[in-house]
Amino acid sequence: MGRSVRENALALLGSKTVTGPADSLPILHFGFWDQLLEKWAAEGHLTAAEATGWRDGNDIDRAIGRRLGFDQNYYQTTGANTGLWPGFAEIIVEEYPDGSYLKLNADGVIVRERHGAVSIPTEVAHMLVDRRSFDAEYRPRLQAVPERLDVPAMLAFLRAGQGAGELVGLFCGSYYGNIRNWAGLEGLAYIAADEPELYAEMIAVNAEMSYTVTRRALEAARAAGERFDFAHFWEDICFKNGPLVHPGVFRELVGPHYRRMTALLAEYDIDIVSVDCDGSIDLLLPVWLENGVNTMFPIEVGTWNASIAPWRAQYGDAVRGVGGTDKRVFARDRAAVDAEIDRLLPLVEGGGYIPCPDHRLPPETEWDLVRYYTDELRRRSALLFGG
Repeated sequence: MGRSVRENALALLGSKTVTGPADSLPILHFGFWDQLLEKWAAEGHLTAAEATGWRDGNDIDRAIGRRLGFDQNYYQTTGANTGLWPGFAEIIVEEYPDGSYLKLNADGVIVRERHGAVSIPTEVAHMLVDRRSFDAEYRPRLQAVPERLDVPAMLAFLRAGQGAGELVGLFCGSYYGNIRNWAGLEGLAYIAADEPELYAEMIAVNAEMSYTVTRRALEAARAAGERFDFAHFWEDICFKNGPLVHPGVFRELVGPHYRRMTALLAEYDIDIVSVDCDGSIDLLLPVWLENGVNTMFPIEVGTWNASIAPWRAQYGDAVRGVGGTDKRVFARDRAAVDAEIDRLLPLVEGGGYIPCPDHRLPPETEWDLVRYYTDELRRRSALLFGG
């Protein structure tokens, strides 16, 4: 009998929690745009209930993935709430004749949106601008209150995934990306320049909360006889030309918080730690590696042709990766899919890497091409494992 998807994924990523080599390549995905699910429902591939009820790692996600030929969604994580608690009450501030409107969102940001639009809304103003606003509105929402962790729900999610032989991760929060969202890129730059002590303090307060509630999640899982397979952070602090934060500042102010968290994770036998950061991450990658984050996810092909290959050449097996499948081929033809598999298989042979479409599958994705991809990748990768 072959190994489970969970065991194969951990073996390929070099976890010390499993012994022996992988015997097959897990076929992974990273979810779908809502508009794609609506299109697939209209085409008869899904029910309307599936299209509206899909969430990462739920039973509908599992059912859709199986139908497409995937083994699982990598972004199958659970844990404590590490955002603002509570978030700001969302209210409409102003409406315009063209159908757009200004809204105060849960992060305390006034954004301009339009009904039916799917793009990222325009940020108009931010409540977080200085120490007074941080102390009055944000510090109280960054406390490690017990309500952040729903232990029964966390354990149910963990057991459902692992019971299906799948990989399930512990979400550990965001040490910089959330703060960037609250203050805005420009606003955070002003705070860093005008109030550097506050800048460092905001990072520390947020990190302390994330650490405390994540420790509680680990303790609760251990008390129930359960263990997470990997840990995961979210940042999204790069764009196509590089980081939105100076790497030296990130190393000095954020690196130690990562190191503290990954040391805690090691106490619970979690040695695969991934981070989701969009954009060109090359200048931040060594900071993550130095501080215990060893797996990059996703690896965005995008406009800059990201690949694990140059990272492995530079850092060796210290860096692992999940992602890097160019999702744009699913709107083209079988020849494009074949060429993409040709490109991916040598990367799999290099070790420490599992292909996965590099982000949510977009609305132009064709069901039959995804199905062809999963079948062909499974068939051709089996040759690498003696199948």
